[in-house]
Amino acid sequence: MKTIIEILTEKLSAAFSACGYSAEYGAVTLSDRPDLCQFQCNGAFSAAKIYKKSPAVIAGETTSKLQSDSIFEKISVMGPGFINIDIGDSFLLTYTDEMLSDEHLGIKQSEKGEMIFLDYGGPNTAKSLHVGHLRSAIIGESLKRLAAATGRKTVSDVHLGDWGLPMGLFIAELEDRNGGGEIALSGSEWSEIYPIASQKSKEDENFKQRAQEITAKFQSGDSYYLSLWKQIMKISVAEIKEIYKMLGVSFDLWHGESDSEQYVPELIGKLKSKGLLKESLGAKVVDVSEPDDNPAIPPVIIKMSNNASGYATTDLATIIERETVFHPDELWYVVDNRQSLHFTQVFRCARKASLVPEKTAIHHLGFGTMNGSDGKPYKTRDGGVMKLTDLYDKVYSATLSRVEASSFSENADKKEIAHKITLAAIKFGDLMNHRSKNYIFDIEKFTASEGKTGAFLLYTVARINSVLRKTAPEHTDTVPERIYSDTERALMLTLALSNEAFELAYKEKAPNIICDNAYKIASAFSKFYSENHIISESDISKKSAWLSLCLATKTMLQKHLDILGIEPVEIM
Repeated sequence: MKTIIEILTEKLSAAFSACGYSAEYGAVTLSDRPDLCQFQCNGAFSAAKIYKKSPAVIAGETTSKLQSDSIFEKISVMGPGFINIDIGDSFLLTYTDEMLSDEHLGIKQSEKGEMIFLDYGGPNTAKSLHVGHLRSAIIGESLKRLAAATGRKTVSDVHLGDWGLPMGLFIAELEDRNGGGEIALSGSEWSEIYPIASQKSKEDENFKQRAQEITAKFQSGDSYYLSLWKQIMKISVAEIKEIYKMLGVSFDLWHGESDSEQYVPELIGKLKSKGLLKESLGAKVVDVSEPDDNPAIPPVIIKMSNNASGYATTDLATIIERETVFHPDELWYVVDNRQSLHFTQVFRCARKASLVPEKTAIHHLGFGTMNGSDGKPYKTRDGGVMKLTDLYDKVYSATLSRVEASSFSENADKKEIAHKITLAAIKFGDLMNHRSKNYIFDIEKFTASEGKTGAFLLYTVARINSVLRKTAPEHTDTVPERIYSDTERALMLTLALSNEAFELAYKEKAPNIICDNAYKIASAFSKFYSENHIISESDISKKSAWLSLCLATKTMLQKHLDILGIEPVEIM
């Protein structure tokens, strides 16, 4: 389905062409002065430089071709050559009906149906998930849903960090705690083991070396360490799955670095066959530098001096696995901005070794940090890294207090409502920021029921539900015959422009665009609701039209919420 801007651009382009000017000047945009018009075209200014005519003359000739077109309520020349455009109500009503009748709600579908493989989540096993894992999970989940909504096929992989030095450090600390005796495994104390092991490795070179040796042993198939690794994985993955389930984040695959191990020999073979693998200080590396690098990009370490695989090795082997099994058109890695150098190295090496076809796009979709009020990465009060479950509990506690203080029916599940509001607060508070930016996590702000918050969006849906419940015999999904108020028209236009937002959000890989549009819809509905007394309206035609618009708003808002990974609530 074409967007309104595409339809208008076609009309203006044809008019420019009919007047002897290039069609390229007919590009239409949303008006930057909505108090004057809905859309605008500024092409006459660019055309004037080429055709040596006044912009006003060119704009006048062009608009004269469109005065009789019923799509326009008004099209006129303003100032030195601006073309101001307002669309007619009949066109807006017909377009909105077509959009809502479409199974995709007017969201443009990919003609190719590309396969997008998304790598997000990326937690290390045997470690508690902390706030640093939040952004990858919820941004990745939203991008996956956005890709699917635009007609792409998707496969998502959590890509567990289960095969590197962190696991070796964890096992080394476990051994120290058990004094060489039989190791008893329990997830209850794991949150403290890895941080202690990591700190110890920085202070004790012998401990670090032993952890590296343990890593090399389980990677090489040592029966004792591999058995211990499997036991740790079973407990750790079960815990990680529960937390992601609580967050409403899901994955098609639960693969880890270990799953790529079988592809490492193939990787080594490809690198050798292309003459890329070199030896440096006992390690095997690939030079990925380019002449114009500034600063220089260091080589990729494929095998360390003890023959252990590093992160780059498993990431490259994983690319082989994904190409072999899924043949994706695009690979998206939703990982912290601070890993940009790593992915530059890995992607260059993958291209040099022809691990994927040239046409396959590989993107690192980086993101910034979630910070506290001090502008530094979010911490506990004592300065430690906050567990993800503790963050959830903190927001949930504040939300539940508000829910319990509100008036709900006796049958309302207040804990479930508080859970959904909590996730809406956390997710919308994060996703409304462009993923590349850092942001400050503010519980009071994010849980507020007014303003640009997830709670406000849920409240809007709940308010619509209340209206529809009270008018159940009266409301229908039929298209109204006319528009009765300015706020009604503004809301309908906002709904009709939603497909523009979805298309741009996919193009930019930016869920914040969906957040912005959802907020625009909720704000427009709030104005419409406050200025029009829907339930008490005595004019049957008018009331029917307004109820129809309520239902349309709910449908479109819920689509936005679904892509953001936020569940609506029935009542608030």
